[in-house]
Amino acid sequence: MASGAEHSWTERIRSADLDPERMVHRIGELVGIETPTGHTAGVRACFTLLRQWLAPVLGSAGTVIEEDGMPHLLWQAKDPKVLLLCHVDTVWPLGTLERRPFAVHNGRGTGPGIFDMKTGLVLGIEALEITEDTRHVGFLVTSDEEQGSATSRALIERVAADYEAVLLLEPSQHGAVKTARKGAGIYRVHLTGRAAHAGLEPESGINALSELARLVPRIEGLADTEHRTTVTPTVAHAGSAINAVAAQATLDVDVRGWTASELDRVNTEIRGLAPENAEIALEVRGGVNRYPLEPGHTGKLLELARSVAVELGLEPVEEAHVGGASDGNFTSALGIATLDGLGALGDGAHAEHEWIDLPALPGQARLIAGMVTALRGSVG
Repeated sequence: MASGAEHSWTERIRSADLDPERMVHRIGELVGIETPTGHTAGVRACFTLLRQWLAPVLGSAGTVIEEDGMPHLLWQAKDPKVLLLCHVDTVWPLGTLERRPFAVHNGRGTGPGIFDMKTGLVLGIEALEITEDTRHVGFLVTSDEEQGSATSRALIERVAADYEAVLLLEPSQHGAVKTARKGAGIYRVHLTGRAAHAGLEPESGINALSELARLVPRIEGLADTEHRTTVTPTVAHAGSAINAVAAQATLDVDVRGWTASELDRVNTEIRGLAPENAEIALEVRGGVNRYPLEPGHTGKLLELARSVAVELGLEPVEEAHVGGASDGNFTSALGIATLDGLGALGDGAHAEHEWIDLPALPGQARLIAGMVTALRGSVG
């Protein structure tokens, strides 16, 4: 049973006057601004809206922080406890809106980036609207998550270090929060041989393409089915002309693993690769991009989410483990309690059929508000 203080905030959030029409309107405004990663004009236009909506709630218009030419938006908490972490960029190229504009039909909202993750931004704002005290809440919106968070990673890690918990408003997994995500490694293998005329004297060349062909199965063999670690060659390039022995070849490799130890193992083995032909020069670039979001860093927040859902009379909170990575991997790796997937209900991230469940919006906003309120104390 809830104590008197808990009863007070739960009743306030349960009875709070959320405006579904305003939520849908705000989602439509954000979706109506295209923000593929790197399109800073679109990102800044969305930031203008976010600052207008959040300024009355958090007491300031936030701060735009430039990192390597990319803008990110931060509200720093006065008494840091919980950080809401979001991104505004999408995978959809400019022009997508012309053929797939924001639309509402039969309880669903559609449009590029609506599920991943512009609805999450609106849910966070609406949740804070019904949160009585937000002095302990930070809000960080990045603009390059969809391409690996190259400019925002250091900012995320620097900001998150001040907080006890991080809630990611990424979309749910079929309604479930995400308590584990695979970590990822990204590699490019460079092979250098020696060019020669393929017709006149191929024997004087050193074929980098042939070495690449031998290398691919060796790299695939680094996968581990027992631990569900995948090592996938994805993109290859070799040679310069049809009548020349290939002097150069490159291979891109995607690595995914559920544990840090598996990512470290593959990293060591890839970096230890040697060419079968000793006359070939082999160079490996890249490394572990982000370590996994592991259940050990989500358990207490999952329990809290489930408790809050019961207190607020919401649907039970389920959990899911997913293969894709997010910025929550970074905060989890720092040892900060992290829970992902508190955003939109729906389906189709990165897909043409992307949609959100409109009737579910108020419940999600109440869940976020309840968690933010409950996290005024320590997560323990």
